[in-house]
Amino acid sequence: MTQGRYILTVKCPDAVGIVAAVATFLADRGFSIEESDQFHDGASFYMRTAFSEPASGAVSLEELNAGFAPIALRFAMDWRIHDSSARPRIVIAVSKIGHCLQDLLYRQETGWLNADIAAIVSNHPDMERVSAWRGTRYVVLPQDKPAADAKMIAIMEETGAELLVLARYMQILAPETCLALAGRCINIHHSFLPSFKGASPYTQAHERGVKIIGATAHYVTPDLDEGPIIEQAVSRVAHHHTPKDLVEIGRDVECQVLARAVRWHIERRVVISGNKTVVFA
Repeated sequence: MTQGRYILTVKCPDAVGIVAAVATFLADRGFSIEESDQFHDGASFYMRTAFSEPASGAVSLEELNAGFAPIALRFAMDWRIHDSSARPRIVIAVSKIGHCLQDLLYRQETGWLNADIAAIVSNHPDMERVSAWRGTRYVVLPQDKPAADAKMIAIMEETGAELLVLARYMQILAPETCLALAGRCINIHHSFLPSFKGASPYTQAHERGVKIIGATAHYVTPDLDEGPIIEQAVSRVAHHHTPKDLVEIGRDVECQVLARAVRWHIERRVVISGNKTVVFA
């Protein structure tokens, strides 16, 4: 039986000996490697390693960080060691459409999503009954957009949340808000962008006779809906599907895609590389 489980994530210039250095560091301290995934694109190297310590040899996170620092310096690593026993805290933002919110709440309740939902924020009161049923804090944001953004960031800070999930939050975050939440804010949208923008995208898609609909989950950046993509999925549709059918099918896909993106983020499986991601799913 193990006492601690940790996850090391690494991004650095590609070089010979990185995997050996990490493995030797862990072996010398009696750790067991449970998962190890690597990827290199010719210039950069990425790694995610999950490891556990023997029951007889508890080591603190501080000791691990101090011991690994010389290796990180040697290979110019952008790195972090995460303690898997610390449940991540997230804040969910929603507007009037609640399918993604309720899906995440259910997945958290059943243990599929190993995180604590610290608060739900919204620009409308519509989903408050869902929050009350779950006993989760619900905050109706100010109608003034700068004030709303400021309130969201304040709630993130006071709850210690590491991730903001835009679960069909139908508001655009200000560029400075996006920068403040860089790598810590995930959005979900239909994959029709940029073909079908604005209101009623599924009606527009139906009028064009599309054969595939889908969804994209990505990190939020100041470039609207153009942040690093984490996950995507599609579903085939046919001529007999109505716009209402497309909405229902699309919502199912949105729930699945957003849930996977959030889970992979909190499991430290996503490494951002410029405007792309490496996902060790």
